[in-house]
Parts: sequence; structure tokens; C-alpha cells
Amino acid sequence: MGLLETSHGVVQTPAFVPVATNAVVKTLTAEEVNLTKSQLLICNTYHLKVRPGEEIVKRSGGLHKFMNWGRPLMTDSGGFQVFSLGFGRDLGTGKILKEKSKNKFYEIKSGQQPKLLKITEEGVFFCSYLDGRKIFLGPKESIKIQEKLGADIIFNFDECTSPVAGHEYTKKSLEKTHRWAKICLKAKTSKQALFGIVQGGKYKDLRMESAKFMASLPFDGFGIGGEFGDDKSKMSEMLGWVINKLPNEKPRHLLGIGHLDDIIKIVKSGVDTFDCITPTHYARRGYAFIHSQNRAGDFAWEKVYLGKAEFLSDKNPLDKKCDCHVCQNYKRNYISHLFHTGELTALRLITFHNLYYFNTFVAEIRKQVKNGKI
Repeated sequence: MGLLETSHGVVQTPAFVPVATNAVVKTLTAEEVNLTKSQLLICNTYHLKVRPGEEIVKRSGGLHKFMNWGRPLMTDSGGFQVFSLGFGRDLGTGKILKEKSKNKFYEIKSGQQPKLLKITEEGVFFCSYLDGRKIFLGPKESIKIQEKLGADIIFNFDECTSPVAGHEYTKKSLEKTHRWAKICLKAKTSKQALFGIVQGGKYKDLRMESAKFMASLPFDGFGIGGEFGDDKSKMSEMLGWVINKLPNEKPRHLLGIGHLDDIIKIVKSGVDTFDCITPTHYARRGYAFIHSQNRAGDFAWEKVYLGKAEFLSDKNPLDKKCDCHVCQNYKRNYISHLFHTGELTALRLITFHNLYYFNTFVAEIRKQVKNGKI
């Protein structure tokens, strides 16, 4: 167990970091998020640039005051959107390629460009999803935006590559990311902690090269970004390539990975903090994560879909073993009724519970780390 100190408080690690893309954890107020035991949130630089714009946030006193969140905050650099709004959208792929993906044997070659972005040596030209206007984001621009947003921890601008990017494409992309990392360090004038992002895709040589390069620079901590190929079972091995090259005294954050199945492996690999949309994303689709009724153990869980008609006659709490206010005050039949009738309160209740469950899950891991059991 460790401590990550910021000007807005101390984070006990390992820690799960909920995603607050637009300066909000979807469906919840800041006060509610605080009650889920969340210690640290991550907001999105690109999306906040698109709207409301960094100047509005700055004039509001920065993100903390703008969103009424008094605890620590991170902002990513916009590098993930180079992938998600580029080749990710073109090919319909995420950071981890699904086994049955039609793109499994497709390879992005050096020099290839996504349809809606233009990636250059200086930065990336985006096309706004609001009005089609061109938005340029490079290392200097990303840092300046993040300084105006005012999060405690910011990241260098990078290119997150696709899981079907070839070795040559990934190598050239990595060279850009490394150049941009140096520019980000020079551009920063604030007291915010700047983390350097390790890239390199699924390629061991590139991952290790990137980890060594980032470790040689005066970053305050490190992000581990990019994709993990098409075999999630290899993630621990891939994290090992990177973490063994990074200094132990500086924090390591894993970007965009943190399903319940992943968390113990992530922690054992040496990751301190990690963000993921899983609890909120699934909640908005009617899925709740609960203690398993069929398996024993501290980390036995299952996922239930409240959209099933059977839950309309289920008078049990959402999770009998959970002490969150949702499980203490609402029954499955009521939440299922709300979900069936399209009431937004259903999404709010499930989101609150899921975040509370994830944070409680990680708190138990911290306890076991402290006791030498993990």
C-alpha cells in the first residue's frame, strides 16, 4: 500500500480512478461520487477543449471549483482520442481487440492515416464532433489546456496506437510520442505533476524502449497507455516489460484498464492507480456488479442485468453483502421497474452502487497488500 500526495489530498494506493470525461461522473453529483469512496477522478482534455472550452473552466476557478470536487483530479492528454476518434472509430476496435473481431488480421501500415484525423509530426488535426471545425492538438497545446483546466496530475501528449497497428507504424508513432514528451516537459510552467506515458503497443522491444526512454526524463510519475493486443491474458506479462524499467519511487498509472477481472493482476504487476469506465458504462445499460452468490472468497463477484423480468418480483437488496445506501434502502424489484420504464434514477442508483462496489473491492486489496497476502 502506498500514498500519492497532491495539493487536494492524499490518495491511498492501489486506487481505482472513476472516469469523469466531461467533468462529471455520469448520472452522479460530486457529493454522491464522494460517498462512493472515490479518491481520484480523471477528466478528458480533448472533450473539455471541445466544450465548454478551457478558458471557461479557468475563469470558473479550474476544474475543482467548476465541478465542485475537492479531492484530487487527473486530466489525460487527448492522446487516447487520437486512437478512439481515428483508427478506433474507422475499424470499430477498442484498446483490446476482441477475439472474434473481423479486424484480427488487419494491419495498419506506416504512413496510413485515419479518415477523420490527420496525424503529423507536430500534432493532430481533429474534426470537432459538434460543428466540424478543425481542432489542432499538439504537445504544447495539450499542456497549455491542461494547465488551464488545473488538475493535480496531467499527462504528456501522445499517440495511443490501435491493437492492429503494425510494428513499423507503431515504431514511427513511438518516435513522435517520445519527441512530444520532451516538448511537454519544456512547455509546462505550472506546479502540476506531469506524468509521462509509455507506449509501444503489443511489441516487447518497443514497450521496453519506451519505458527506458520515459524513465530517463524528469517526469513526476508515469502512465502506461496504448493497447494490449488481442489476448488479454498476456496483459500481466506486458505490464512486466514496462514496470521493471520504471523507477520504484514514482507512481505508475494504467490508462483505461480496470475491469474486476483485471484488478488483482494489475496490482500484482506494480500499478498504483488505474482508470476504467466499466462500473459506470455497465450501470447505464442496467448491469450491477455484486458479491457472487455461487462462489466464496473476498474477490468473488458476478454481474446481474436488472432488465430481466425476473427482477420485477425480487424483493432482495441489490447486493445483500453491500453496505452502500442503495443496497440499504432500495430493492431489486424497484430498481428493475425504474430501468424498464426508462427512469434515469435507475441509472443513478446502479452507477452509485457499482462505483461503491469497485472502490470497496480495491480497498480490500489494499488491506491484503498491507497484510502481505497479495
